[in-house]
Amino acid sequence: MNKLFAYADRYCRQSTWKDLALLKFCLCAAGVVIGLLVPAHKRKAVLFAALAVFAGTYVPLMYDFLSLMLTGKDEA
Repeated sequence: MNKLFAYADRYCRQSTWKDLALLKFCLCAAGVVIGLLVPAHKRKAVLFAALAVFAGTYVPLMYDFLSLMLTGKDEA
């Protein structure tokens, strides 16, 4: 498993933001397909789980991004 994570880290380091955006669109499409396969009586539970994951990941990501923007430090 560690080897897989090392490959993923290496891929991310060599990727541009466009590559990562395409990866996110791909994962979003896969999530939509999976969501369409969920039985109707379980959709509410899946929705709440997805909202929890979204909030738990989006908030820290945006905090880091906005902190970077507000410091005004450019690495390039």
